[in-house]
Amino acid sequence: MDFALPFSAPVSLVSSKVLGNAPLQAEAENQIDPTLDLEAEISRLKKDMNAVILAHYYQDGDIQDLADFVGDSLDLSRKAANTDADVIVFCGVKFMAETAKVLSPQKLVLLPDEKAGCSLEQSCPPADFKVFREKYPDHIAVTYINCSAEIKALSDIICTSTNAEQIIRQIPKDQPIIFAPDRHLGAYISKKTGRDMVLWQGTCVVHEQFSVKEMVKLKTIHPDAKVAAHPECPEDLLKHADHIGSTSSLLKYVTEDSAQKYIIATEPGIIHQMQKAAPHKEFIGAPGADGKCSCNTCPFMALNTMEKLYLTMKNKTPAIEVPDTLRAQALLPLDRMLKMSQNIPTSKIST
Repeated sequence: MDFALPFSAPVSLVSSKVLGNAPLQAEAENQIDPTLDLEAEISRLKKDMNAVILAHYYQDGDIQDLADFVGDSLDLSRKAANTDADVIVFCGVKFMAETAKVLSPQKLVLLPDEKAGCSLEQSCPPADFKVFREKYPDHIAVTYINCSAEIKALSDIICTSTNAEQIIRQIPKDQPIIFAPDRHLGAYISKKTGRDMVLWQGTCVVHEQFSVKEMVKLKTIHPDAKVAAHPECPEDLLKHADHIGSTSSLLKYVTEDSAQKYIIATEPGIIHQMQKAAPHKEFIGAPGADGKCSCNTCPFMALNTMEKLYLTMKNKTPAIEVPDTLRAQALLPLDRMLKMSQNIPTSKIST
């Protein structure tokens, strides 16, 4: 791949859309018959619609258990694209559903709650990022997949928390780099690769909530526990981690490692899969400033419920729409990432 010059970013952008009616959805949710067997109805609708249900690791355990695929966002979107389903129901947040639509434009993509956004995505407004890029015209923009379709379109290469290091190492050392939107992941990759990158100062509200002070206290109470942390955590917390990686990497680590107890420093929804994979082990959510882990539940992921999943399938709304121009612009950096990740097993190209 030629890195002589940064790739051209679009001059102007159109936005993706979520087609739905939040007030009507909220009203309908309150009117669902409490005796309705939601799981059975969802299964019936899935068959009738020829749908595939995707659930991110951070979703509620009930939703994970009825999904066809559970995993990281990009892996889920790629799996859905390879099915013959006509409809993708993405139990996650908006940018994940957008990615599914970019990869499967011919499929109807539904999101149970149109307000399921992402603090990291919101920390990087497209107009501001465009201005930021213009300040560094000789820089390539490597952007973490946890961003909007508009930000993807303004980027040169997309990365995940798993392949970010491999992506950065393939870029010539004399090529300046912007890394966005997560400054903690950027700092972690910068330290791993020795590359001095210009970092966009975005963060994830979940991983910002963890308290190093409370983590040290918890490790004192559980000296035999190992710490598994996501690289979106601040550096001072990562210093206490025995393993740092994406959600799928954390799951693999606690399953294969010999320890019997783990402190998990990411959104606690992943613990559901950990308990299923290793029921004989103990998993403790990393604490927030109050000494508890409840503050680290993603408020956006929590918006999706079984009731909303049923309603989105019944009403075929909210639906994600990505205009063709935006889709083409966003697909380019995704394709570049996949080409640069050819030597990485598909199962490891996760978020």
